[in-house]
Amino acid sequence: MANSSVMSRAAEFRARVEQGPMIADGAMGTELYARGVFINRCFEELNLSQPDLVLSVHRDYVKAGAEILETNTFGANRVRLGHFGIADKVKEINRAGVELARRAAGAKGPFVAGSIGPLGARIEPLGAITYEEAKAYFREQAEALVEAGVDLLILETFSDVSEIRLAVEAAREVAGPELVIVAQVTVDDFGRMADGSTVETFTRVLDESPADVIGLNCSVGPKVMLDTIQQMMQYSRKPMSAMPNAGHPVRVEGRNLYLGSPEYLSQYARRFLWAGVRIVGGCCGTTPEHIRQMANEVRSLRPRLKPTEVVVEEPAIKERALEKIPIEKRSSLGAKLAAGRFVAFVEILPPRGVDASREIEGARMCARAGIDCINVPDGPRASARMSAQVMCWLIQQQAGIEAVLHFCCRDRNILGIQSELLGAHVLGIRNLICITGDPPRMGTYPYATGVFDVDSIGLVRIVNNLNQGLDLGGNPMGSQTAFVIGVGANPGALNLDEEIRRFEAKVSNGAEYVVTQPVFDIGLLETFLRRIEPFRIPVIAGIWPLTSYRNAEFMVNELRVPVPQEFMERMRRAESGEKARQEGVAIARQLVERIKPMVQGVQLSAPFGRYDMALQVAEAIGDRSPTRSAS
Repeated sequence: MANSSVMSRAAEFRARVEQGPMIADGAMGTELYARGVFINRCFEELNLSQPDLVLSVHRDYVKAGAEILETNTFGANRVRLGHFGIADKVKEINRAGVELARRAAGAKGPFVAGSIGPLGARIEPLGAITYEEAKAYFREQAEALVEAGVDLLILETFSDVSEIRLAVEAAREVAGPELVIVAQVTVDDFGRMADGSTVETFTRVLDESPADVIGLNCSVGPKVMLDTIQQMMQYSRKPMSAMPNAGHPVRVEGRNLYLGSPEYLSQYARRFLWAGVRIVGGCCGTTPEHIRQMANEVRSLRPRLKPTEVVVEEPAIKERALEKIPIEKRSSLGAKLAAGRFVAFVEILPPRGVDASREIEGARMCARAGIDCINVPDGPRASARMSAQVMCWLIQQQAGIEAVLHFCCRDRNILGIQSELLGAHVLGIRNLICITGDPPRMGTYPYATGVFDVDSIGLVRIVNNLNQGLDLGGNPMGSQTAFVIGVGANPGALNLDEEIRRFEAKVSNGAEYVVTQPVFDIGLLETFLRRIEPFRIPVIAGIWPLTSYRNAEFMVNELRVPVPQEFMERMRRAESGEKARQEGVAIARQLVERIKPMVQGVQLSAPFGRYDMALQVAEAIGDRSPTRSAS
């Protein structure tokens, strides 16, 4: 059994994985092969013969931001090592693997995970190895890893449900209750294991096993893995892990090459985290660059906690705070929300250049049509456009309609946030939507640096402080802002529990209205509204007029916005581009009519700058007198 200092590190990991999310490292074999090791070598034996080479791979993953390092011991069991004539070196190779990972990690760096793979030979009834023998082999390797001082064990790439069951039981007998055990299987393109086990079958086996975290790795790329994990979540509440390959391998001149780019995997890292996955890493074909970009996604969705603590209001601060200006006196939008009136926004993106004449004319069209506000995104999908703050000022000055400024955390540290908010207020901007922001990896400049000192919850705190005349440190400024504080929410979030938790935190920290992601599935909106009833604020539902069947597919597959099959079929049947746009408007109008009694407003998107489509949808709003949903 490991010593007490290691066990406290193991306990730290157990607490850490409950918080999530965490980023693991990527492929070891891919990196060793790229650094000159022939494919027919025993890669685990390199722990003894070429330790500096293995150490260099570990160190590159540490530099990339990995929080979990897997030891180079995947095949270091008696059966696999026996193929190379070194079955007697099980303990020596595993111990060396742990020591190398520990050297790279340092005392308080990444956690060291002992990697255990399948035996590499069939067990009964299809093979000659008995259950008892298989369990003994797994125990032998697990004992070597635990004695060497790992912080957790990762059992990975299992394709036989009986074998993973035996491996987990053996690992738990050795590890005791202290160490976290991660159990991962591998599936095909249809979500089945090689032994034919369905998602439900293998998930229930893993759920009943003594594993702490369950998940998938290897074999498939991130898309199939995400789909399968979402199914697994129906059968287990255990924390999940996902370590996909860098796409499917392509055979080039006798070599298997993985062509999934770091950008592609980083986008899926975000989707895994949205789904609620606790540990994300990489398998075959992934490199330190893949992990570096995936780590940026983890960082963007799990902003550092320390900066957010700076703006938390303490009791002493509240004594010095000014009374907030009533919401109805802050802006026209605030007055309408306070009165319970049904409001309509139209979203207008800033231009990519310096000419905003088209956008200004669109805002004027909206003003003439009776739209209440123009909603201006801030660098949507991490793109470089005219400053949203300047765009809001131009709209208010030249189009005569109030603007709503998206304000995101991606590009600003906490000092810049305060400065720009004060500047926006001086310019007459009073309505905000506080968002975390898309990470740079999603955009056209993937190497730009994301800041994320705080997330949207921390940003709401900052704005709420400014509205009470307090700066970031809680010190009186001598004056106060008068922002109407809005936030975003996604009724179709894959992990709705987490979405609701964050929404409640936004409300408790000062949010005063919410604008949702585009809504197509009324049932999802109804569920969301029921869940937020104890902390309800005015809800502005997002409405997106579809422009084509391809646009609908993009919504479903790329933006993960659920679109009912009925609407998909209506868009598919459209015979031309014009008829498709007409059908998209008809669907949007139908949605407005259905959700109007439930919410206090709609935000209408103008897809691809088609402001006329948004205004056609707005015609369905009708009477805007106060509604029961205004509370």
